[in-house]
Amino acid sequence: MNETDPNRETFEEFKKSFSYGSRNDLNFKFLAGLSDEEAARFLQQLLWKLGDALNDGQWGRIVEHVIEGQVQGYSGPPRYTYDHGPFVNPSKSLSEAKLTLITSSGHFVAGDDPRPFGIENMSQEEAVRRINDFLKAEPVLSVIPKDTPAPELRVRHGGYDIRGPLADPNAAFPLEHLRELEREGSFGELAEETYSFVGACAQTRLLKHSGPQWVEMLKQRAVDIALLVPV
Repeated sequence: MNETDPNRETFEEFKKSFSYGSRNDLNFKFLAGLSDEEAARFLQQLLWKLGDALNDGQWGRIVEHVIEGQVQGYSGPPRYTYDHGPFVNPSKSLSEAKLTLITSSGHFVAGDDPRPFGIENMSQEEAVRRINDFLKAEPVLSVIPKDTPAPELRVRHGGYDIRGPLADPNAAFPLEHLRELEREGSFGELAEETYSFVGACAQTRLLKHSGPQWVEMLKQRAVDIALLVPV
């Protein structure tokens, strides 16, 4: 706060308030990663483009501007770096391979709530409030049968705005698209089970414990390729 007026908010505090603060909006939490000058320029241009859109109805430029801001805000040095990648060449051609889907989007099937911290039907709002608890916890893998209809999918994740996946689950969990590709013969077959977990989790536990267990599980189920969709 301003030293001369404790009730006055600094611009630094304002831009950070969108990231788990008083104005929390996970679509705009990237503002905290911008300098004051960059954030001010982003907001100025956003208002300018909003005025233009009111005049000509071209709202797409606002979406493009927000995406550009997100790219800029998240383009800093990565928090986690690794000496090597886990990727290997598939043992089968794509036309013969059994493929599954694994996302960090936080999807699960209605009636099969992973019950984070033992809480049944945790709301998205509570998940956001408890983001620091999620970041310390080992991830829980939800099993989603490949024939699960979209209306049966649920999503909860304290690390990103879930309004997009609520409107269209395929935005983060592209199960319907994979079923279409399977019908078209783009790959051998889609495994009977697909998977999702909350990517805002204890990364060391994911790397050293959960991840290796999941790999062994997929091997036992004769899965050749896993399509990874990070959120």
